[in-house]
Amino acid sequence: MKRFKFFIFNTSFLIITSLIFRGIDIYFTGYISKKIGSEQMGIFGLIMSVYLFGITLATSGINLAVTRVISEELALDNVGGVRKVMKRCLYITLLTSISTSLIFWCNTDFIVTKCLHNKVSPQVVHLVCLALPLIAMSSAISGYFAGVRRIYKNAIGQFIEHVAKVIVTAFIVNIYLPYGLDYACFALILGDLFSEIISFLYIYIVYLLDKRRYSNAPELAKHDNYTHRIVRISIPIAITSYIRSGLSTFKQLIIPSSLEKSGINCSESLSKYGIINGMALPIIMFPDILVKSFASLLIPEFARYHAKKDYKRTKQMTTILLFLIGGAAIGLTIILFIFSDFLAGLIYKDLSVAHYIRILAPLATFIYIDTVVDAILRGLDAQVGVMIINILDLAISTSFIYFCVPKLGLLGYLISIYMSEILNFVVSLGQLIKIVYFRCEK
Repeated sequence: MKRFKFFIFNTSFLIITSLIFRGIDIYFTGYISKKIGSEQMGIFGLIMSVYLFGITLATSGINLAVTRVISEELALDNVGGVRKVMKRCLYITLLTSISTSLIFWCNTDFIVTKCLHNKVSPQVVHLVCLALPLIAMSSAISGYFAGVRRIYKNAIGQFIEHVAKVIVTAFIVNIYLPYGLDYACFALILGDLFSEIISFLYIYIVYLLDKRRYSNAPELAKHDNYTHRIVRISIPIAITSYIRSGLSTFKQLIIPSSLEKSGINCSESLSKYGIINGMALPIIMFPDILVKSFASLLIPEFARYHAKKDYKRTKQMTTILLFLIGGAAIGLTIILFIFSDFLAGLIYKDLSVAHYIRILAPLATFIYIDTVVDAILRGLDAQVGVMIINILDLAISTSFIYFCVPKLGLLGYLISIYMSEILNFVVSLGQLIKIVYFRCEK
């Protein structure tokens, strides 16, 4: 009962704080879009695609590895093993993140020319390089707090990061904007860098204080296989994440050019891309922060079931969760569709965004349920399967964008979004049913 109450507390706290964070992000996106316009929002979207690829390389699946291994050690009452797990994870993270930053720094000209169409200065990429080690280390420590079930410390760190990002970025944007829109993206990334520094300092200090409780705990394990277990989880995730993130980045980078090939000029294609990806989709994804907050707590719970081979409990919890999230997802989808005009007017003061919110709203149900399905699969040691599904989805949708969007235009891009999300949902759900309702019964 105590564990259940603690789980409910963590869930409620994380959902409430995450809702606040996403609200801040949405409001800030609206503020920035009005400052720099939809075309610059499209360019910023391209930068973020490259940024996210760098984060994937820098973190290399370490977050889930930390959460999984620490959860398993605590489930087996090997409290003393937590120290060694974290020490090795932090060393690995430092190595991968610095290596990624050096690779990006040495290839700055290629990234600016080929990926960002010479729309930004090389200094933007350099700022990204400085941020990557901080983000990767924070990710590893966040995995630790998820594993020890003190998720509220992550939430406080995220709150500090979001508030710092809004205040610092708004200040910097107002300084640089008079010099021209070309400086807007530099100001946005610089603000992000400052917020990451502040966030990292907080979470690292809190981690140093928190880990003291394990300083004198005995290590029950007679053999040292932590590195092997970390690598067994992180390397498959890293490899599949590299492929997935690479495809995702390539997909985002070719969208504007594919739209341009359909007959839309460069400025308009970037503008449409900015409206859909930078303005409409964040509204659609807003409720997903509630689902993701809840889903992140499911990983250590299902990892415990998996470590103890508690197949009955796994099946019961999966059934309950699918029914609950399914009903909630449908309700949230209806709300997004009905209030699309209100949301677009309130946040962006632009009713043209509402048109795309209504078009994309039916996808919300699939997105929200898929988030929970993926979290359960990761907790059950099926993370590689999740990544393979994501890679398959990206490969198909990227091919569609490359070959069909130049012929179908904006309609083709919207079709590719639907195709991607539905395919991912159907295959992931099938994988979950196979593992939980068939394999676990054997």
